[in-house]
Amino acid sequence: MNRKTATRSNEPDMRVQVCGMDLRNPVLAASGTFGYGVEFEEILDFAAIGGFVTKGLSREPMPGNAAPRLIETASGMLNAIGLQNLGVEAFIQEKLSAIQKLPCAAIANVFGYTIADYFSVVKALNEYDGIAAYELNASCPNTHSGGMVFGTNANLLFELVANVKSVARRPIIVKLSPNVTSIAEMARAAEEAGADALSLVNTFLSLSIDVRTRRPRLANITGGLSGPAIKPIALRMVWEAARSVAIPIFGMGGIHTAEDAVEFLLAGATAVQVGTASYADPRAVERIALGLRDWCAQNSVDTVRSLTRAMKTEPNE
Repeated sequence: MNRKTATRSNEPDMRVQVCGMDLRNPVLAASGTFGYGVEFEEILDFAAIGGFVTKGLSREPMPGNAAPRLIETASGMLNAIGLQNLGVEAFIQEKLSAIQKLPCAAIANVFGYTIADYFSVVKALNEYDGIAAYELNASCPNTHSGGMVFGTNANLLFELVANVKSVARRPIIVKLSPNVTSIAEMARAAEEAGADALSLVNTFLSLSIDVRTRRPRLANITGGLSGPAIKPIALRMVWEAARSVAIPIFGMGGIHTAEDAVEFLLAGATAVQVGTASYADPRAVERIALGLRDWCAQNSVDTVRSLTRAMKTEPNE
């Protein structure tokens, strides 16, 4: 790769601060594609990235959905993993001590099917060091409300965030569902409930059919679409959310290059998360972080923070 490397004389300041977290750069690994972080310890340099978000953690272990549960699509991927994880107690016993030694921010993704589920996970993690913040997955169905997804109803979302905020000892980042009519409305509901930051977007509910068998390609029938195919929609949603709230945003959705990350920053994100790209390239998050530094150096961007919300919209601006 013919890539100009930043030199000491033009080394940009890549530091960002998000809800009290001092990150060395704004590129993190997203939840669901990076395991619990420690699995990548021999693969990439954690000192080169801003941080990572763990797989979703639930109150009890979950086996996930039946196979097939992951397929390739045009410019993307469909998954119906089913939030498989080892449960919060096993996470604390088996993973946390190794995470505590990693030289970057670790954010715990938390999910549940009732507010009490979220409570249990957050309260358990509150007692231990090594976690910088909690990311609430709001794309789960609330079984106490007839299966309505937390993140598709502003009132349910407000209730979830406000209740978890009341017990959390760390910042709360709310991961919004994109499967809504107005992402701005959901962003405002989360902010008003006390969210310290937002992350968006999660995957888009989608379907793929095998025409030879006339059956869905996923055992779960539907799954979440991610990858480059969703990037223009994700960018639009980040832009809309950024215009509606004052809290910082983690942007994600199809980020595969440093330039992709720049687009999300310009649209309104303070930091970005790299997801599906890690499947094809386990070092993608490090590559993009270093590439973003080089891009800033080559384009005379002294501080990466100056890119946030810097998209020009006026004619001849």
